Amino acid sequence: MMCVQTKFQFWNDENGPGRPPSSKPGRVEKEQSCSSRSQVALTPTPALLPPHCTFPNTCIYCYPSPAMSHTPQRARHLLAAPAFTTPTHALSRSEKTRYSYERAKATVQAYRLTMDDILTLSPKFWEIHQDPLMALDGSAMTLITIQINLTAGTLARQAVNRPELIPVVEDLLSFRKSGQFLMTEVGHGLDIANLETTATLLPSGEFVLNTPSPSAAKFMPPTIPAGLPTVAIVWAKLVANGENRGIRPFLVPINDGKTMCAGVKAKLLSERGGCNPVNHAITTFHNVRLAPEAILGSIEKSASPRVELTQSMWRVACGTIAIGCLALPIMKAYATIGTMYSLRRHVGGPNDRLPIMHFRTQQIPILTLTAQVYVMEAFIEWCTSLFSDTTIDFRVRHAIAGILKTTIVGHSNAGGIAISDRCGVQGLFSHNQMTAMHNETRGIAIAEGDVMVLSIKLVTEMLQGRYKVPPPQNSNSFLARHEKSLFEDNRAVLASCAHHRSDEVNRLILPQCQPIIEAMGHRMAYDAAVAAGVSQNLIDLYEVSCMKLDAAWYSEEAGIGRRALADMESNALDAVLPQLGRLVGQMNVEPWVSSKIVSDERWDAFVEGLEVFEGQSAVPVFRTGETAQLEQKVVRSHL
Repeated sequence: MMCVQTKFQFWNDENGPGRPPSSKPGRVEKEQSCSSRSQVALTPTPALLPPHCTFPNTCIYCYPSPAMSHTPQRARHLLAAPAFTTPTHALSRSEKTRYSYERAKATVQAYRLTMDDILTLSPKFWEIHQDPLMALDGSAMTLITIQINLTAGTLARQAVNRPELIPVVEDLLSFRKSGQFLMTEVGHGLDIANLETTATLLPSGEFVLNTPSPSAAKFMPPTIPAGLPTVAIVWAKLVANGENRGIRPFLVPINDGKTMCAGVKAKLLSERGGCNPVNHAITTFHNVRLAPEAILGSIEKSASPRVELTQSMWRVACGTIAIGCLALPIMKAYATIGTMYSLRRHVGGPNDRLPIMHFRTQQIPILTLTAQVYVMEAFIEWCTSLFSDTTIDFRVRHAIAGILKTTIVGHSNAGGIAISDRCGVQGLFSHNQMTAMHNETRGIAIAEGDVMVLSIKLVTEMLQGRYKVPPPQNSNSFLARHEKSLFEDNRAVLASCAHHRSDEVNRLILPQCQPIIEAMGHRMAYDAAVAAGVSQNLIDLYEVSCMKLDAAWYSEEAGIGRRALADMESNALDAVLPQLGRLVGQMNVEPWVSSKIVSDERWDAFVEGLEVFEGQSAVPVFRTGETAQLEQKVVRSHL
């Protein structure tokens, strides 16, 4: 892979950041490149640097990266396997789906997760949820997190007291079986307590599973046969002796890998636009007999149905934070693609060519997202540590999960769109990866708790004083003052309302809930980055990127006007710009980047492989004299 670093981009001397020392402003010397070429760009030691590579300290490929970023490399060897090297952008839906299952299976097997990893939320569990496979194939990671967290996680908790479930968990963790999680229904998204699917207790102790109405059909989980025997955790209303005893999870066989099980019907949904396809389906049940052991919980009616449901859904809360972590490798890929393309793409005449990275409008989204990546790494480390601590109030742990997810999704969505836009029309094509990553991030925002609904739940609970999240480490920081002001303003509004479910709360507080959660996340992320020793330049750029989201407040309450805020951002950008090559190289996700615009070699190979249309036909453009005279006569005859 060629080094596309330019002297202009990262040179920093007395002439100022980004300006070459010898030429006049706006002039760029022809870039020189290293000759190291390989299918996967590695990060060699200084001794291995090509002797003529003139930018060893800033080259995105050549810089010997210290362990600053923590991108998992456990499954990196898989990138040489056919399932990972085969281009899929031109394949059929079924072929793409098959590759996603193969990638998911290989990745899970590479991590060698145990039941203990799942139960204790070990570092390896969090690591797989930050694997760069998410940037390459979000569908494979969707299958993985359903398999190991939702399905295996729910069963593992029961298996502690039910050893007959251990072999099922082991089958899932080795991917000998596919596991699915059927909770959401067509008519019921987040109102789980009102699910309609029924599991009726029979005198024999067995259960019969039914979908009583079209709105009770299970929506989304991929239950279509895909080669592996499939089992699912199906959430249904337990009915015993005509009594509704609450929502329970059941272990249900779905298909044998080729054919659906008796009484189970799946209808294949259309593809999610812009994403790698998963065989999402609408699934229904008709008189499906289940063994007495199928229920995962008690058949007795709970004294506190809401508490019992919350406890049985614990893996959904784990999924909230785990699936939020999936946005981090996407952010890293955006930053890598944006940087590489902006260094490769030049504008201007033959003797005055500039990389588009020269322009501040190109630098802002790339540098900002880069800073956010490093801050989010520290934030994830802090959040997952807190969430894994079972001595902390469950409600606080759930709040931390929701805050992380809402915060990182906001950064990923905004940064991804901005960088994709700065890649021009190239950002619109699926072969350049960004459209798929954007839609995967939208899926992350919805799965395991929609960020808007999560924000409403968390803020209304905290405004009522039910629990508190950890306080700021520096209460005088801009972001801490912003968080406190928003929270106190809305607490005053709530105090003036008749009830927390009143129309005033609906109109005045609900629209403010997501901004409040984001403000909490920004402050927590800032504190986590400071505690983790993230570079101050990156923290400063992160801070100002958050301040821009509510510039009115900082003008009104902190006395920072538009010009002052713009100057803060400009200074922070200038400080980070000379480090960009190192920072992006240290993210170490380039091997998982499939975009065709990151190098000339990759683009040329892509164009060479496109379907070609040629021929020998001729289409007359101009009319001959004889034809023109005849047409004139026809026209005159009609006058």
